[in-house]
Amino acid sequence: VSTQSTWEAVVSTQSTWEAVVSTQSTWEAVVSTQSTWEAVVSTQSTARYTVRTFGIRRNEKISCYVTIRGPKAEEILDRGLKVKEYELLNRNFSAAGCFGFGINEHIDLGIKYDPTTGIYGMDFFVVLKRPGERVHRRKRCRAKVGNAQTIGKEEAIKWFQTKFEGIVADKKL
Repeated sequence: VSTQSTWEAVVSTQSTWEAVVSTQSTWEAVVSTQSTWEAVVSTQSTARYTVRTFGIRRNEKISCYVTIRGPKAEEILDRGLKVKEYELLNRNFSAAGCFGFGINEHIDLGIKYDPTTGIYGMDFFVVLKRPGERVHRRKRCRAKVGNAQTIGKEEAIKWFQTKFEGIVADKKL
């Protein structure tokens, strides 16, 4: 069993339907350079049904998700954690070894303000895996993966504290 874990960051942006396209292009501009195009996967999410009070219709684009891997993921995650002052709550970590947090304003990351888009919040979600985790999901030669291969909550907290020198609090201060 390898003790080294790999990880990927998923950054999602919820915004109004007009801003989704410009939000996606903003994130692609921030995240991707010529050398890291293969590390960026961006998708848009649509509304499942009409909610009149929110002013959204069914199948309307309402959010944008960007999956980032490699050094760019570490850079953007570091910017997001800097906004949170490297402090997360214990409840931000799941039993599966993943963790997530959100920020209220995207301009705190150093992204330039655009009046056409406005200010929107972002959610960061980090998925921790060990090498070989793909074995139980692939099509060919699928096999079971033992419990020693999974990452738990305590290990994810330890990874966060060593990698980013972060603080994990039990309650909101």
